[in-house]
Amino acid sequence: MTMKRLRLYMAVVVLALAGIMATQTSAQVLRDADFNSIGRINGNGVVRDQSMHSIGSFDADGTVHNKDGKVVGTIKQLEIFDTEGSRIGYINPDGTVRDGESNVLGYISINDGKVTDAEKKTIGFARGVRVDWIACYYFFHFFDK
Repeated sequence: MTMKRLRLYMAVVVLALAGIMATQTSAQVLRDADFNSIGRINGNGVVRDQSMHSIGSFDADGTVHNKDGKVVGTIKQLEIFDTEGSRIGYINPDGTVRDGESNVLGYISINDGKVTDAEKKTIGFARGVRVDWIACYYFFHFFDK
């Protein structure tokens, strides 16, 4: 195993543990760029809008559902797939979110949950939420479908 691959696996494990620890606590608030609450994600993976209506969910196996229970994607080890199984994006260990063509979509700060677009303009905040869930919400808009 190469050192680069070992570092990647270690980063994935650290991010996964951080995500597990974050989801063990109460619901985490999703915020817009002005720090206004726009929703919540609870420890069971249920996503709610600002009116507390369920708009989707994340299953333990990585399946992502919209508000109607329809599967809209899948997460596997920081890679995000559409319903046809095509990789539409992934998250680097440093929090960089990329599309399926490796173009930068934005960034998620592992330290404070700040979410920025490719030009580093703040688009939201999601402290204590798993980075793959943040990416699905802010960059891949799974719950708008």
